[in-house]
Amino acid sequence: MPRFLHVADVHLGYTKYDSPERTKDFFHAFSDALERYAIEPQVDFVLIVGDLFEHRQVLPAILNQAQLCLRRLQEVGIPVLAIEGNHDYCLYGTNTSWLRYLASWDLLMLLEPDENEQLMPWDPDTKRGGYIDLDCGVRVIGSRWYGAAAPQAIQSLAPLIEKLPSGPDHTVMMFHHGLEGHVSRYSGALRYQDFAPLLTAGVDYLALGHIHRSYSAESWIFNPGSIEANSVIENQDQNPRGVFLVNLTKKGIKADLKSDYYQRHIERLNLKADPKQTAAELEAAAITTIETAYKNGKTEDAIVELKIQGTIGFERSDLNVKELRTQLHTLSKALIMLIKYEVTGVEYHSYISDQEELPSRHDIERLVFTDLLAANAHYRDQAESLSSGLMDLKDRLLKQQTEPELYQYAQELLSAKSSEADKPVQD
Repeated sequence: MPRFLHVADVHLGYTKYDSPERTKDFFHAFSDALERYAIEPQVDFVLIVGDLFEHRQVLPAILNQAQLCLRRLQEVGIPVLAIEGNHDYCLYGTNTSWLRYLASWDLLMLLEPDENEQLMPWDPDTKRGGYIDLDCGVRVIGSRWYGAAAPQAIQSLAPLIEKLPSGPDHTVMMFHHGLEGHVSRYSGALRYQDFAPLLTAGVDYLALGHIHRSYSAESWIFNPGSIEANSVIENQDQNPRGVFLVNLTKKGIKADLKSDYYQRHIERLNLKADPKQTAAELEAAAITTIETAYKNGKTEDAIVELKIQGTIGFERSDLNVKELRTQLHTLSKALIMLIKYEVTGVEYHSYISDQEELPSRHDIERLVFTDLLAANAHYRDQAESLSSGLMDLKDRLLKQQTEPELYQYAQELLSAKSSEADKPVQD
């Protein structure tokens, strides 16, 4: 009974957040997944269905990570079959890529059509080929990254597959593209009918990559998702993903999604702003939210996102998000601390009836000042009295009073406002 590991979207060298430790996470996840679900169960082979690397230009340290993982499989005699993805494919007009380099060292077999788009058997001498028949009774077929031309490529590949010499009982094909209906925020996914010719041609297991969420369709199309999260929205709670440990049996395909290997924890927190809060009060609420999560063991060494949403009663810039993020980073002891500040300001619009006589310019200006003050939590309770003061301040400015005089008057207004706010409430 053939058994293999289906991996895709490893993204070694991932550099988002400018964190060396985060970049290492992708190596640790890949290494641990291979150890647990390829080497320990002694699978017959491993598939890497595109995007082994995050970038086409690979740094020596990242290449070394790939070599370390692949050599472990080589040492125990597990062959690795791979194709290129949209992140690491060989550019048009070039003859080499880092995947081809790894193939030249027998660390993997890069399966792809030849320069004439024909599927030739794997040649161990030239280290090139489009398919291979393995001793475990499985034929594995490769492909390229086709982008928008994927539907036409399938139409060309299907008859080539049908014309291949008879081979093992099972046929597996690798294809780096997404299936429509299984992910949001992604246009260009193929329809099921686009893939259907491959089933007709004899493909039993279509191994997909590209989409970072796990899914399957019609008992023959399988996509494991990315090994590690490429963004906070790819956390396991919202976005199941991992690797498929696959058994090909006479009764059908048994593909088990495995995700309990090394992965960095992602904690997403939400805070609802109240328009009655001042900037200092909202900041205090954010600190409390993080402190609670830390005490519950959710934030240390994790990637933490705090999303602040709602309506605020102060200027957006009154809350120094950069300083707050630094403070929360320290409190949470997170590897990475993110803040999404998605708030809107309070808007007040005084009603003017169409049936009434239009107000004077003076009254309109006073209403504007009143609305602006009422939208700010600091001044809302004294909006009426302060608006009169602002009208007076404007008149003083037009009379060309000196700046010291204007500042003195503004200070008196604010002092009066503070005194008014400090008065006890009468029952």
